[in-house]
Amino acid sequence: MKVNKIIAIKLMLSLALVFGFASCSKSSSSKGGSAATGWKINDKKGGFQLNTKYKKQAPAPGLVLVEGGTFTMGKVQDDVMHDWNNTPNQQHVQSFYMDETEVTNAMYAEYLYWIKTVFPPTEENYKNIYEGALLDTLVWRNRLGYNETMTNNYLRHPAYANYPVVGVNWIQATEFAKWRTDRVNEAILEKQGYLKKDAKINDVSAESTFSTETYLNAPTETFGGNSDVVLKGKNGKAKPIKTKGSKGQPGTTKEPTNIYAQRSSGLINPEYRLPTEAEWEYAAASDVGNREYNNYKGQKKYPWKGQYTRSGKRQVRGDQLANFKQGKGDYGGIAGWSDDGADITNAVKSYPPNDFGLYDMAGNVAEWVADVYRPIVDDEANDFNYYRGNVYTKNKIGEDGKIELVKSDNIKYDTVSNGRIMARNFPGQIAQVPVDEKETYLRQNFSTSDNRNYRDGDKQSTRYFDFGAEEDEATTKKGADGKRMYDSPMNNVSTDSLGTMVRKFDKSNKRTTLVNDDSRVFKGGSWRDRAYWLDPAQRRYYPQDLATDYIGFRCAMSRVGPKSDKKKRARN
Repeated sequence: MKVNKIIAIKLMLSLALVFGFASCSKSSSSKGGSAATGWKINDKKGGFQLNTKYKKQAPAPGLVLVEGGTFTMGKVQDDVMHDWNNTPNQQHVQSFYMDETEVTNAMYAEYLYWIKTVFPPTEENYKNIYEGALLDTLVWRNRLGYNETMTNNYLRHPAYANYPVVGVNWIQATEFAKWRTDRVNEAILEKQGYLKKDAKINDVSAESTFSTETYLNAPTETFGGNSDVVLKGKNGKAKPIKTKGSKGQPGTTKEPTNIYAQRSSGLINPEYRLPTEAEWEYAAASDVGNREYNNYKGQKKYPWKGQYTRSGKRQVRGDQLANFKQGKGDYGGIAGWSDDGADITNAVKSYPPNDFGLYDMAGNVAEWVADVYRPIVDDEANDFNYYRGNVYTKNKIGEDGKIELVKSDNIKYDTVSNGRIMARNFPGQIAQVPVDEKETYLRQNFSTSDNRNYRDGDKQSTRYFDFGAEEDEATTKKGADGKRMYDSPMNNVSTDSLGTMVRKFDKSNKRTTLVNDDSRVFKGGSWRDRAYWLDPAQRRYYPQDLATDYIGFRCAMSRVGPKSDKKKRARN
């Protein structure tokens, strides 16, 4: 018995020592303190704040996750043109989110409704905002075809509500993405109690709007500085911090800190944007469906498996897998049993999704992507998240040292090549200026604000460049054109003394290309295209300020955090 008691006592002492060492080994971070300093995190009195309960990025409205990886970009199955427009190169794309479908007429009509409500076109200050956002519905017209039904009904009629939007130029697509970012984040902050409920409907006006970047940089300026809308703390519960006095000293009262949602809160989504060409092609190809361990079992010709445009599944054998032009004068097949069920565009989700769960990555409408067009992809310069088109800007700081907001009297407008006037920014947003030497000095990764011509379009690449000559002589002996890489037309739009718009076409017969810094890539086949263009690697370009009846778009969003939601395990 004594032996058993001794053993029991020794066991209890051993356990006590184990628990004692374990408690001593616990870091202060496990108790809510900083692993760096031991200071308390998320103290109600102030100090460093961090969302320690953050789990993962939740998909924003309309988006699905596209897990990143490596793929061969530009590998077309057919190249009947032999135009050197594509060269296969290995690229890696980081995980991102993409719209499950193309942006529809209903989605864009909501955008137009918001703009018309907030910035009434009847007011002189705002009329160009709404008019600049309007789609070009005349793209449906044809000199020898009757298409007035689509001209008058395609955007607005509920019969086409779930059809992909067309008549949208690249600039309008990017502005829609910015607007969508603000509306989604505005709804999130309202739901979380940082904005007054229903303020987005009842309190919004031209001088009282929500901008994500304004809220992050100057929250008190959001909604025109209306403190009744922008709440202090969650549900407006942030109260002044009071401290007790001691030894005859009076107590103090100070305003609470960290009372607005920030990046560190984990509530605010990254921006909606157009996908890059690499992202779009990777998502469309969806080679993940052909994956075997860390290799691909062959290259898919289309976003689906197989080399044919018809389904081989027993239940739906023979059905077309995309909406495209079958042949001359054949857009949908014979009446009574259509090849693809559509003569023009078709409602989204009318055809099966690819292996990423994305619909219409081939056919229906082609889609704008973010990139400036060049005949080649410079994989020697970069093979990770490739993108040509970076133009870096920064927040404009006023004379008072604070950020400068856009107001109704300082909206910037651009007149594009066809004479349309488009707003560069909206009231409530932060004015932007190009980055300068303060950001670029001695940097190795970038040296200028505008990087569209990096390694392409520099002076050494121009056809007039005279190596070794004086700079002024080399670039001026042939006039202003000597400085341009691409000898594209230079149409001019100006305003005369009476305010009348004057359009001057470039009538020169010496132009050699249509490519310039305003040419944007669009990907994928459309209802007007043959099957040749359904290959995800095919690429074309179009001026960013013009629209067609076969180009639409979808949005993307970068993923923050881990590459995937699932743990990776070896396949046995």
